[in-house]
Amino acid sequence: MSDLLRIEGLTIAPRTMPQRLLVNNVSFALEVGKTTCIVGESGSGKSLTALAVMGLLPPALQRQSGSISFQGTELTACSPAQMRALRGKRMGMIFQEPMTSLNPVLNIGYQIGESLSAHLGLSGKALKTRVAALLEQVGIPAERASNYPDELSGGQRQRVMIAMSIACEPSMLIADEPTTALDVTVQAQILALLSELKQRMNMGMLFITHDFGVVADIADDVVVMFRGEVVESGAVADVLGNPSHPYTQALLDCVPDAEGNKTLKPIDYAWLKEAA
Repeated sequence: MSDLLRIEGLTIAPRTMPQRLLVNNVSFALEVGKTTCIVGESGSGKSLTALAVMGLLPPALQRQSGSISFQGTELTACSPAQMRALRGKRMGMIFQEPMTSLNPVLNIGYQIGESLSAHLGLSGKALKTRVAALLEQVGIPAERASNYPDELSGGQRQRVMIAMSIACEPSMLIADEPTTALDVTVQAQILALLSELKQRMNMGMLFITHDFGVVADIADDVVVMFRGEVVESGAVADVLGNPSHPYTQALLDCVPDAEGNKTLKPIDYAWLKEAA
């Protein structure tokens, strides 16, 4: 398998505090047609890593060093115009909270159609037909294209976000905790939909989560992050079956078993003192 995405030595810090490293020397790869999960608690640098790949870091932050290569293109050398041409066409992204990502004053059909117009030049009947097909593909009746985001459930809004992200059939899909705000049943449906779409379109998927249960369900490879650094990475069976880092083991201890009767343990950071 060839690498679809390769990150080497990525380091991110605030512009006004360059010594405060929010992401520190992060390296990993995503293969074509595979799913790599980045897992870690809030503040571990997962989302910042994904935003750096998409060229969407907030203005207050900067990439200090590191390489981000996508399909052989060095993204850190791309101009804003070149990144805009890639985003939505060859690289798609699903953000954490669809209600804040979707525009409340535009219907969902219009919002799905924006990238199709921008990247593929579709308009008129061809555009409406493609939007309808995308809605059906993610399990929403085509006639709901005229609905606004507040007329949909949380799960339906997330499906709309998925339709938007795959509209131009990208080679890579980044999913940033797309099931966090959903109940367990809807979460399972969204994960199944993403897995089915990935296989059908042979996409590489970079999936960001704090839940090792999700990792076990969908990942081929896993990258464990803590305080901006990668503490462990590898094939999912190896990392889950034989974790080599205390933090990975601590995260696994927080996952209930299949019967739900395992006592959840708070994360013990004693290993940090030992490491120091």
